[in-house]
Amino acid sequence: MILIFIDHADGHIKKTSLEALSYGAALAKQTGVAAEGILLGTVTDDLASLGKQGVQKIHQVPQDSLNQLDAEQYIRIISSIAETNGATVIVLSHTNTGRAIAPGLSARLKAGLVTGATALPDTSNGFLVKKNVFSGKAFCTVSIKTVLKIITLSPNVYPVANTGVSAEIIREAIPVQPAGITIKSVSRATGEIPLTEAEIVVSGGRGMKGPENWGPIEELAKLLHAATACSRPVADSGWRPHQEHVGQTGIAIAPNLYIAIGISGAIQHLAGVNRSKVIVVINKDPEAPFFKSADYGIVGDAFEILPVLIQSVKKLKGVA
Repeated sequence: MILIFIDHADGHIKKTSLEALSYGAALAKQTGVAAEGILLGTVTDDLASLGKQGVQKIHQVPQDSLNQLDAEQYIRIISSIAETNGATVIVLSHTNTGRAIAPGLSARLKAGLVTGATALPDTSNGFLVKKNVFSGKAFCTVSIKTVLKIITLSPNVYPVANTGVSAEIIREAIPVQPAGITIKSVSRATGEIPLTEAEIVVSGGRGMKGPENWGPIEELAKLLHAATACSRPVADSGWRPHQEHVGQTGIAIAPNLYIAIGISGAIQHLAGVNRSKVIVVINKDPEAPFFKSADYGIVGDAFEILPVLIQSVKKLKGVA
């Protein structure tokens, strides 16, 4: 059985979990076993509808105290359900939550672990998992030889399936132990679309010259239903909040479209965005390093290009 961890926030299933469910279901079909999900806590979404992603059952431990990540509790409960149900592979998203609990699961269950997988495993001769290495400059194939295997799936590398039927919900009566930590407050990043879930990201750098010039970036992002981001110098200068900082020392993202405006494209920034499917660079410096990695580039002044781009998008969308 393939067991897929379902992450959620504010009562809703995360898009990355839908990708993980679809990936796990495809792996289950490939290996001839069942695909089942596991959710810790409570949500307002219809869990049975997750069967559309190809899973037959959802194991839920419906305790409100599990709505906040407690890695020790999560590891204990997931391990128990995996062992009880004879899981051969555990799939998680390569997000903050997945990265927090996957190594603990690996140690507890003595299972081989590959983080940041980018494709379905090759099971024709063993169990080979492809992943990116060296900040996305190369990839490698890792062989897992343990009986139980654990994979974290990179966001936005596997499409969400929509072909299954309703899943059976199994309420698990696993006792939840008193938490070893106390959460006193939670500060959530603001914004309509979380960076890690965004399919389109509009990002600005020092070429925007100051926080007062971010209006066009925000307008373009709103028109495209995109998230906003920035380079490290922008966040360090206080122009934008640090939760928007993308790059090697910030958030690593993999949207379908990444638009970089006034960003030179230093290697540290590129390391966090080079998994984007399409990169568009707008910079007045034709020698900016980012152009070497761009799929499309516009050499020119962002303050002249952005208004034209915004008007073009409005025209395309029929927005006055």
